[in-house]
Amino acid sequence: MTTTTDTALAAEIARLGDLLRGRRTTVLTGAGISTASGIPAYRGAGAPARANPMTVQRFLGDEAARRRYWVGGHLGWRAFSSAAPNAGHRALAEMERQGTVAGIITQNVDGLHLRAGSTRVIEVHGTMRRVGCLRCGQVFDRGSVASQIEQRNPWVTRPENIELNPDGDVSPASSDDFIIPTCTVCDGMLKPDVVFFGEYVPRERFRSAESLLRSGDALIVAGSSLVVNSGVRLVERARRRGIPLAIINHEPTRADPWADMTLAADTSMVLPALQELLA
Repeated sequence: MTTTTDTALAAEIARLGDLLRGRRTTVLTGAGISTASGIPAYRGAGAPARANPMTVQRFLGDEAARRRYWVGGHLGWRAFSSAAPNAGHRALAEMERQGTVAGIITQNVDGLHLRAGSTRVIEVHGTMRRVGCLRCGQVFDRGSVASQIEQRNPWVTRPENIELNPDGDVSPASSDDFIIPTCTVCDGMLKPDVVFFGEYVPRERFRSAESLLRSGDALIVAGSSLVVNSGVRLVERARRRGIPLAIINHEPTRADPWADMTLAADTSMVLPALQELLA
């Protein structure tokens, strides 16, 4: 049975298809696209409270905070890495293959766009897949660091039920006895390749995002509240170019007044329907 709500959403998706037909669209995604994969969003209804998120200043300057981050991050990464791409991720990968999507700029660190098959992806806030040494610059796969953590801390196991945060972190009960992983080359401090609160997006990475934005002639914002400045800056560049802008997000965003269309709906519903319309 088709409800009035279903009919109204279908009409909006059809209008979105008309707006984008014949264009190569760049897509900016946020945490909202991954909620259907079991990863919570930072903001909006149902988002977990983040009263004291890890900042880069605390990570670098407070060993106790760094220890708490690593034990929680390890437990979260084990759950985070088992999340699977959802219909929204898969639809964007298919639209890239069919030539209607120029590429994806994502604020997420979960790697789900790449696992879904998208190939042109700029991860502006980094990725949970890599860890770097702040002393010698060596880069490690997260799995190798996880192995070191478990060898040094054999008591660390993944709980059956944990409250996962959007950045792959959890809140551990205790971290007092945890031994922090170190660089196996120089014994230096390790940091995941993610942009912490209070840290800037690397300049070259943002330039790559700008280049990808310029390669398209429309922009979709999917699952982002656009609270973070990097996303707003990209939308502002699209606005200056005068290209069509569509926003798919349950909550209002800072860029709604600029958008040609806004859809308060699940990206995992809208994007597959849009892909079929544009095929």
